[in-house]
Amino acid sequence: MNRKTAVTVNRRPRVLILGSEALPFAKTGGLADVLGALPPALARLGWDVTVALPKYRGVTGGSLVEQFPVTVGGFTRDVAFVEAPLAGGARAWLVDCPDLFDRDGLYGADGTDYPDNALRFAMLVRAALEFAGRQNPAPSLVHAHDWQAGLAPVYLKTLYAAHPVLADTPSVFTIHNLAYQGLFDGDWLPRLDLGWELFTLERLEYWRRISFLKGGINYSDIITTVSPRYAQEIQTPELGFGFDGILRHRRADLVGILNGIDTKEWDPAHDAYLPEPYSADYLSGKKAAKAAVLARYGLVADEAAIKRPLVGMISRMVDQKGFDLIAALEDDLPQLDASFVVLGTGEARYQDLWTTLAARFPDRIGARIGFDEGLAHLIEGGADIFLMPSRFEPCGLNQMYSLRYGTVPVVREVGGLADTVRDYGSAPKPNGFVFRDYAPGALLDALTRALALYPDRRKWRALQLVGMREDHSWDRSAEEYVKIYERAIKRVARG
Repeated sequence: MNRKTAVTVNRRPRVLILGSEALPFAKTGGLADVLGALPPALARLGWDVTVALPKYRGVTGGSLVEQFPVTVGGFTRDVAFVEAPLAGGARAWLVDCPDLFDRDGLYGADGTDYPDNALRFAMLVRAALEFAGRQNPAPSLVHAHDWQAGLAPVYLKTLYAAHPVLADTPSVFTIHNLAYQGLFDGDWLPRLDLGWELFTLERLEYWRRISFLKGGINYSDIITTVSPRYAQEIQTPELGFGFDGILRHRRADLVGILNGIDTKEWDPAHDAYLPEPYSADYLSGKKAAKAAVLARYGLVADEAAIKRPLVGMISRMVDQKGFDLIAALEDDLPQLDASFVVLGTGEARYQDLWTTLAARFPDRIGARIGFDEGLAHLIEGGADIFLMPSRFEPCGLNQMYSLRYGTVPVVREVGGLADTVRDYGSAPKPNGFVFRDYAPGALLDALTRALALYPDRRKWRALQLVGMREDHSWDRSAEEYVKIYERAIKRVARG
């Protein structure tokens, strides 16, 4: 019986998850939410789960379990491995290499990427694999996330192809956002212990550079992305970001699995950030949350304001999130019979747009530049409508938070938004409002339709309840990942 056959009958299969950020240790975006929630969900399904990420500046906790030198190219450092427990019996390995990770930012500073990011994230992967190779039993599978971990499948099929422990270890590679491709000059190859034979169109080469993302795609056994619709979209020139041909070539191995949400953290019945709990069976607490949101933003909170629909947005203020559409409607939105609250940061022009609107219409529009976790929960609880007019959206989490909180989403039919929101008036079991064309008029039409239905309390409540009773938990998503893991393990075992 070979090693790969042995792990398939192991009572508790082991997965090593690699990524650049995970809650509760480090976060810049949705990847951290995924790598914070997926490991405990997999552990609840009987897997032995480890997530490895850098020990960045300010990350505390855990216990030192081992330290040894790791070499990438000509760069050698003593790397410490700090283990920290996670929920459900999962664990984190914090890879501690201060010269590479003890810095002001995760990926760069002052808006510029660190010039040695290729080395930094190659070291993350090499160190994690070296440490995994010292464990007994070894991982049944490696699951790498986004370009920062893209070299894991590459190394497994090159440097570790004959390794006594890690040889034949299958890998799954997940794309969270295809727009970020990990591009570096070709002369990094030898400095990463990779041969020039990989500098070809079929391997890592991309427009005379190398792409860590392309490496992950080409060398993994199975590729996943974060929603079924996005898995289709990234195979098109419109949303493929130059990788559509690469992905079409591997379409038989490409699967879309919708992200889940943390249903304990995001639960209106037990949310400490809300003034009153509420649920699908008892919605009156939503009114208290609405009054609290209006008060936090300094908006009028009288009875008329409570009756008026409140539209919320929590977002990066960038084109991808549809802010160019909103900018085109800056004269139309204040004329609607609604109040607006916005929370987020991004491009200065969009921050200025919302702060200017808030100054012009202080009784109806509120804007907060920055991020505030408690206020984000309060907006989800207190808003009646949540706006997500994204140009592209691999998965999206806020629309699922909104559904759970009885806050009706208005979204564009794209990516994970299309997989989770069904249009009122054109889809069975509707739970929101959807527009297809990326155009200001289409957005305005969808929002206007939502505002028109809002006064009909019976129909509006029915729309809320459909969303609140849906299951968007990580347990459901984890079950789909287990199917992919088992498929990859069986494929490698068959040779």
